[in-house]
Amino acid sequence: MGKTKNMANRTVILQGKKVEQKIERMVHQLIEEFYGEKMVTIIGIKNKGAQLSGIIKAKLDEINPFEIEYLELKLDKDNCLDYPIVLDPIPETLANKRVILIDDVLNSGRTMIYAARFILGEPVKSLTTLCMVDRIHRRFPIKADIVGLSLSTTLQEHILVDLKKGKEAIYLE
Repeated sequence: MGKTKNMANRTVILQGKKVEQKIERMVHQLIEEFYGEKMVTIIGIKNKGAQLSGIIKAKLDEINPFEIEYLELKLDKDNCLDYPIVLDPIPETLANKRVILIDDVLNSGRTMIYAARFILGEPVKSLTTLCMVDRIHRRFPIKADIVGLSLSTTLQEHILVDLKKGKEAIYLE
Protein backbone atom coordinates (compact mmCIF):
# COMPACT_ATOMS: atom_id res chain seq x y z
CA MET A 1 0.00 0.00 0.00
CA GLY A 2 2.77 2.46 0.89
CA LYS A 3 4.56 1.62 -2.33
CA THR A 4 1.56 2.58 -4.46
CA LYS A 5 1.16 5.81 -2.52
CA ASN A 6 4.83 6.70 -3.06
CA MET A 7 4.62 5.97 -6.78
CA ALA A 8 1.58 8.24 -7.05
CA ASN A 9 3.43 11.03 -5.24
CA ARG A 10 6.60 10.80 -7.35
CA THR A 11 7.81 13.72 -9.38
CA VAL A 12 10.30 12.99 -12.14
CA ILE A 13 13.34 15.24 -11.77
CA LEU A 14 15.40 13.70 -14.59
CA GLN A 15 15.02 10.62 -16.73
CA GLY A 16 16.47 8.68 -19.61
CA LYS A 17 19.02 10.53 -21.71
CA LYS A 18 19.35 13.37 -19.17
CA VAL A 19 20.46 10.92 -16.44
CA GLU A 20 22.91 9.32 -18.86
CA GLN A 21 24.31 12.76 -19.73
CA LYS A 22 24.90 13.55 -16.04
CA ILE A 23 26.78 10.28 -15.63
CA GLU A 24 28.83 10.95 -18.79
CA ARG A 25 29.77 14.40 -17.47
CA MET A 26 30.90 12.91 -14.13
CA VAL A 27 32.98 10.31 -16.00
CA HIS A 28 34.71 13.07 -17.98
CA GLN A 29 35.37 15.00 -14.77
CA LEU A 30 37.04 11.88 -13.35
CA ILE A 31 39.16 11.51 -16.47
CA GLU A 32 40.28 15.13 -16.14
CA GLU A 33 41.00 14.82 -12.42
CA PHE A 34 42.95 11.58 -12.74
CA TYR A 35 44.71 12.35 -16.02
CA GLY A 36 48.12 10.70 -16.07
CA GLU A 37 47.36 8.25 -13.28
CA LYS A 38 48.18 4.59 -13.90
CA MET A 39 45.56 3.29 -11.46
CA VAL A 40 42.62 4.47 -9.36
CA THR A 41 40.45 2.66 -6.85
CA ILE A 42 36.69 3.06 -7.14
CA ILE A 43 34.66 2.25 -4.03
CA GLY A 44 30.87 2.18 -4.36
CA ILE A 45 28.70 2.31 -1.24
CA LYS A 46 26.21 -0.60 -1.30
CA ASN A 47 23.55 -0.69 -2.84
CA LYS A 48 22.78 2.23 -5.14
CA GLY A 49 26.24 3.77 -4.79
CA ALA A 50 27.72 0.45 -5.90
CA GLN A 51 25.28 0.35 -8.82
CA LEU A 52 26.33 3.87 -9.89
CA SER A 53 30.02 3.06 -9.43
CA GLY A 54 29.62 -0.04 -11.63
CA ILE A 55 28.15 2.10 -14.41
CA ILE A 56 30.94 4.66 -14.05
CA LYS A 57 33.60 1.92 -14.05
CA ALA A 58 32.13 0.40 -17.24
CA LYS A 59 32.22 3.80 -18.98
CA LEU A 60 35.80 4.42 -17.84
CA ASP A 61 36.79 0.93 -19.04
CA GLU A 62 35.46 1.81 -22.52
CA ILE A 63 37.75 4.83 -22.65
CA ASN A 64 40.51 3.02 -20.74
CA PRO A 65 42.34 6.06 -19.32
CA PHE A 66 43.75 4.12 -16.34
CA GLU A 67 43.58 0.76 -14.60
CA ILE A 68 40.70 0.50 -12.11
CA GLU A 69 40.55 -1.42 -8.86
CA TYR A 70 36.83 -1.84 -8.10
CA LEU A 71 35.51 -2.39 -4.57
CA GLU A 72 32.14 -2.22 -2.85
CA LEU A 73 31.74 -0.87 0.67
CA LYS A 74 29.02 -2.29 2.87
CA LEU A 75 27.88 -0.49 6.01
CA ASP A 76 24.70 -0.23 8.03
CA LYS A 77 23.53 3.29 7.14
CA ASP A 78 21.40 3.55 10.29
CA ASN A 79 23.98 2.11 12.72
CA CYS A 80 27.36 2.99 11.24
CA LEU A 81 29.19 2.51 14.53
CA ASP A 82 27.43 -0.67 15.68
CA TYR A 83 28.22 -2.89 12.69
CA PRO A 84 31.51 -3.44 10.88
CA ILE A 85 32.25 -1.72 7.59
CA VAL A 86 33.37 -4.21 4.97
CA LEU A 87 35.12 -3.82 1.62
CA ASP A 88 34.43 -6.49 -0.99
CA PRO A 89 36.72 -7.82 -2.25
CA ILE A 90 39.10 -7.09 0.59
CA PRO A 91 42.00 -5.12 -0.91
CA GLU A 92 45.58 -5.89 -0.03
CA THR A 93 45.95 -2.23 0.94
CA LEU A 94 44.56 1.22 0.20
CA ALA A 95 47.83 2.90 1.15
CA ASN A 96 49.11 5.39 -1.44
CA LYS A 97 46.12 4.84 -3.73
CA ARG A 98 43.91 7.47 -5.35
CA VAL A 99 40.41 6.55 -4.19
CA ILE A 100 37.02 7.60 -5.57
CA LEU A 101 34.14 7.08 -3.10
CA ILE A 102 30.72 6.92 -4.80
CA ASP A 103 27.13 7.04 -3.49
CA ASP A 104 23.85 7.76 -5.22
CA VAL A 105 22.50 10.51 -2.93
CA LEU A 106 24.36 12.74 -0.50
CA ASN A 107 21.91 14.08 2.06
CA SER A 108 23.01 14.60 5.66
CA GLY A 109 26.51 13.33 4.90
CA ARG A 110 26.41 10.62 7.57
CA THR A 111 26.89 7.63 5.25
CA MET A 112 29.60 9.33 3.20
CA ILE A 113 31.55 10.57 6.21
CA TYR A 114 31.57 7.16 7.92
CA ALA A 115 32.67 5.53 4.66
CA ALA A 116 35.39 8.19 4.24
CA ARG A 117 36.50 7.75 7.84
CA PHE A 118 36.88 4.01 7.22
CA ILE A 119 38.88 4.57 4.02
CA LEU A 120 41.10 7.15 5.72
CA GLY A 121 42.09 4.49 8.25
CA GLU A 122 44.87 3.86 5.74
CA PRO A 123 47.16 6.52 4.28
CA VAL A 124 45.49 6.92 0.87
CA LYS A 125 47.13 9.25 -1.64
CA SER A 126 43.83 11.10 -2.21
CA LEU A 127 40.09 10.70 -1.68
CA THR A 128 37.57 12.09 -4.17
CA THR A 129 33.85 11.89 -3.39
CA LEU A 130 31.17 11.59 -6.06
CA CYS A 131 27.38 11.41 -5.91
CA MET A 132 24.56 11.46 -8.43
CA VAL A 133 22.36 13.81 -6.35
CA ASP A 134 23.49 16.26 -3.67
CA ARG A 135 20.55 17.34 -1.49
CA ILE A 136 22.60 19.87 0.49
CA HIS A 137 21.18 18.97 3.94
CA ARG A 138 24.51 18.56 5.73
CA ARG A 139 24.69 17.51 9.34
CA PHE A 140 28.25 16.25 8.86
CA PRO A 141 31.23 18.14 7.40
CA ILE A 142 31.66 16.40 4.05
CA LYS A 143 30.93 17.40 0.48
CA ALA A 144 30.85 15.73 -2.89
CA ASP A 145 33.73 16.75 -5.15
CA ILE A 146 31.85 15.62 -8.25
CA VAL A 147 28.05 15.95 -8.41
CA GLY A 148 25.59 14.94 -11.10
CA LEU A 149 22.73 17.13 -9.83
CA SER A 150 22.28 19.47 -6.85
CA LEU A 151 18.76 19.78 -5.46
CA SER A 152 17.27 21.87 -2.70
CA THR A 153 14.63 19.72 -1.05
CA THR A 154 12.79 19.67 2.25
CA LEU A 155 13.91 17.24 4.92
CA GLN A 156 10.61 15.38 4.55
CA GLU A 157 11.14 14.70 0.84
CA HIS A 158 12.98 11.67 -0.47
CA ILE A 159 15.12 11.29 -3.58
CA LEU A 160 15.05 7.98 -5.43
CA VAL A 161 17.70 7.22 -8.04
CA ASP A 162 16.75 4.42 -10.44
CA LEU A 163 19.67 3.28 -12.59
CA LYS A 164 18.10 0.23 -14.25
CA LYS A 165 19.16 0.12 -17.90
CA GLY A 166 16.51 1.80 -20.04
CA LYS A 167 14.60 3.09 -16.97
CA GLU A 168 17.12 5.59 -15.62
CA ALA A 169 15.37 8.27 -13.59
CA ILE A 170 15.66 10.48 -10.55
CA TYR A 171 12.45 10.99 -8.60
CA LEU A 172 11.36 13.31 -5.81
CA GLU A 173 8.96 11.60 -3.40
